[in-house]
Amino acid sequence: MNVKFNIQYCTVYGEEVLLNIAPTVADEESAQDLSQYQVIAMSTHNGKTWSVETQLDTKKATRYDYFYSVRGVRSIKCSEWKTVTHRIELNATEAKRCEVTDRWIDFPGDTYLYSSAFTDCVNRRAHIPTQPTSYASTLRLVVRAPQLRSGMRLHLVGAQKALGCWDLSKALPMTEHNYNEWYVDIDASLLFAAQKHGCKKADDEVAEIEFKFVAIGDKNEVEWETGNNRTLTVEPLNKGDLRILALDQAFFALYNQKVAGTLIPVFSLRSEGSFGVGDFGDLKLMIDWVAKTHQRVLQVLPINDSTSTHTWTDSYPYSCISIYALHPQYCDLRQLPAIKDKLEADRFEMLREELNALPQIDYERVNNAKIKYLKTIFAQEGKEVLASAEFKAFFLHTEHWLVPYAQYCYLRDKNGTCEFAKWKGHTQWNEADRASLSNPKNKAFEEVSFFYYLQFVLDRQMRGAHEYARARGVILKGDIPIGVNRNGCDVWHEPEYFHLDSQAGAPPDAFSVNGQNWGLPTYNWDRMVADECKWWVHRFRNMQQYFDAYRIDHVLGFFRIWAIPIDCVHGLLGQFQPAIAMSREEIQSYGLNFQEDLFTKPFIADWVINRVFKEHAEEVKEKYLQHEHDDIFSLKPEFDTERKIEAAFAGKTTDKDIWLRDGLYAMVEDVLFVRDRQNPNMFHPRITAQLNFIYEALWQNDKDAFNRLYNDYYYRRNNDFWYHEAMKKLPLLSQATRMLICAEDLGMVPDCVQWVMNELRILSLELQSMPKDPSVEFGHLSRNPYRSVCTLSTHDMPTLRQWWDEDYDRTQKYYNTMLYRGGAAPHPLPGWLARDIVSRQLTSPSMLCVLSLQDWFAIDERIRLADANAERINIPANPKHYWRYRMHMTIEQLLADRDYNDQVKELVDEAGRK
Repeated sequence: MNVKFNIQYCTVYGEEVLLNIAPTVADEESAQDLSQYQVIAMSTHNGKTWSVETQLDTKKATRYDYFYSVRGVRSIKCSEWKTVTHRIELNATEAKRCEVTDRWIDFPGDTYLYSSAFTDCVNRRAHIPTQPTSYASTLRLVVRAPQLRSGMRLHLVGAQKALGCWDLSKALPMTEHNYNEWYVDIDASLLFAAQKHGCKKADDEVAEIEFKFVAIGDKNEVEWETGNNRTLTVEPLNKGDLRILALDQAFFALYNQKVAGTLIPVFSLRSEGSFGVGDFGDLKLMIDWVAKTHQRVLQVLPINDSTSTHTWTDSYPYSCISIYALHPQYCDLRQLPAIKDKLEADRFEMLREELNALPQIDYERVNNAKIKYLKTIFAQEGKEVLASAEFKAFFLHTEHWLVPYAQYCYLRDKNGTCEFAKWKGHTQWNEADRASLSNPKNKAFEEVSFFYYLQFVLDRQMRGAHEYARARGVILKGDIPIGVNRNGCDVWHEPEYFHLDSQAGAPPDAFSVNGQNWGLPTYNWDRMVADECKWWVHRFRNMQQYFDAYRIDHVLGFFRIWAIPIDCVHGLLGQFQPAIAMSREEIQSYGLNFQEDLFTKPFIADWVINRVFKEHAEEVKEKYLQHEHDDIFSLKPEFDTERKIEAAFAGKTTDKDIWLRDGLYAMVEDVLFVRDRQNPNMFHPRITAQLNFIYEALWQNDKDAFNRLYNDYYYRRNNDFWYHEAMKKLPLLSQATRMLICAEDLGMVPDCVQWVMNELRILSLELQSMPKDPSVEFGHLSRNPYRSVCTLSTHDMPTLRQWWDEDYDRTQKYYNTMLYRGGAAPHPLPGWLARDIVSRQLTSPSMLCVLSLQDWFAIDERIRLADANAERINIPANPKHYWRYRMHMTIEQLLADRDYNDQVKELVDEAGRK
């Protein structure tokens, strides 16, 4: 069919508007593949009205998706919002020609209403297939109406007889053919016929129509579009014409929706039938509890495979070995066929009961037992499963990552180490191996087939939990870690995307005075941006199979990452990458007398040694230091890095050894500037250098100069630069899926972060105890932006009950100034007061209020765990923390506790978050 596209867009000389169009595909992941779009240049006579005619093959497809972009002299200057594109239905059976008049769709302020969190969960509507029409000439009106609630459908009613003469019973039902986009086909011949029965008349040349949109619910509730009636002048249509007019968005006077939710790691779930750790079957039970208590969000921590050493250190969920593979520990064994060997089945059941009764997770025993169980089932059922059509479809869809992942796991176990640099002949993925690993007739396939089977089972179970959540109206919210394991499959498979000569972490904060060293590799962003962040886009699209919202862990990493030298243990000698470093001349321009050798090497003076090591000072000088000149020392070569010091003190755990080790770490870190990693003649002020001995030794005027330099560098200098760095990446990722985007934007946050998040409509994270306004000690909940997630604590923080007893003075201020209560704050936190605190969070303006399960438990002294410290999930200051927290009661017990659940429901309902 010949289709003419028209759009108004004001350009400047040298720019042209492009039409990007492709047949609609059913799979949402494939729909986002922009490489499949045909690009057609449009023409103009005035630089404002652009048009193009093209032939669309209705035999190939009757539905096409498209968007407009603007090409400048060298490259694409801008594009429409691509998350939900335009859609055209070529289903008017008598149409021979089609003309479309479009409106440019920019990044809408209400993007969240187009997210699958709202369209498929909160405002879920039954899908009604589009139906063909057979009018001789057809006028199609298209409008977006994102504000409609669950069960509401859009209708059109107007003054003309063809539009119902304002009679709601004769209103024209519209079809939702794209997310929040509705259309209606009108028999154009009726618009040009003389109207009777008191309806508005039209002449033979043009039709003046008057109408409004109205939303009608399942229970016949009615919401009229606000504002004046719409009017439209329609030019005559010839027989065989299909004219499509895109209208301004419909607007209904409906309040912004707010929802409540719970955060709980999957591993922390406990049911009567789980195997010592939470699993995807338990996730369904937890969804039941969330729905029962009128909540709408269930947030979890990362669920990707983190198995690198097969020890408890793998319990850290933010160090995944694959951005695609799911963790085997989450497999629900109850969903698998029974073990046929009854004796073996009984042994596993006894072990399951033992492990499930433990107060915390025994990571190693649980995972070893589950893998053994899964291998038993695989030996019993695997051949049949791998031959099934369902598995073959899964393999075809995932083989890009599944084949390297399976070989990685096989080689990891065969070599007894995840350090692939030690794998003789396999130090990097070889694409030539793919063919043999993909052919069931080869031995190589047989060796890795268990891992294929395992991921197939996990994928089906997690998809099932996702669909279950949607059916209950619950948003499953996942978590995307900022980094990956440096010895993981992703680095082995695609090493070009990583820098292995540095470690990702975070600068010092209230939770970790030495900074955080995650040990993860940093990204080669230049390489990633060069191919439009394909690695990240694939990662996000894989995640949308399981979630409808996600948290970007450490969103600051997309602006700049804290890169730490590979020979460091702490994070104090890191530098932001990328960042604009400082030259000698620039440093001196602040009034600081820059002395390169003094300021970039550890400052180890005699008085420093005495102050740090006290009675051990002479021993330290003799064993670990060497004299340089006057009262200045340096570290001996065998102890001149933190990694060397760490190795020297490995296994030594006495108080003295720890004192000496940490003191030597402090010596290494005592510099005023660190050299830029790319250009050693450029410098960065060392983070929190004001706490250093070298800073203490400066004259006051030098301290003042350094402080001016420091504040400019960390809070002003890089703002514009980091803004542009983030805008190279985040727009691509934010439009890659329809998941609701939330960000963890805590820490040392530059101003540009808010600029980007506002521009891309990303939800911020708001904690009252960590306000973003530096002028207040506690955030004012009433000032939370609507596009935000409100919470009391994260998995990295003390729970509400722990925080309450952590600093009595601060708690007292909060009690008096935020809760407006007089007298002394009670300790420990009583349930009635926890309820008041939770209620205030829920009544904030934030779109999402997601509280940890432990903080929900805090409101009821009968149900909560007696020991508040046993509820902590992670301690960021401890890089070797064992992640093993589990619910102290089963989900079945929680579901059955009517009194407690009524309390939660009441709080949610009172806050208007139902």
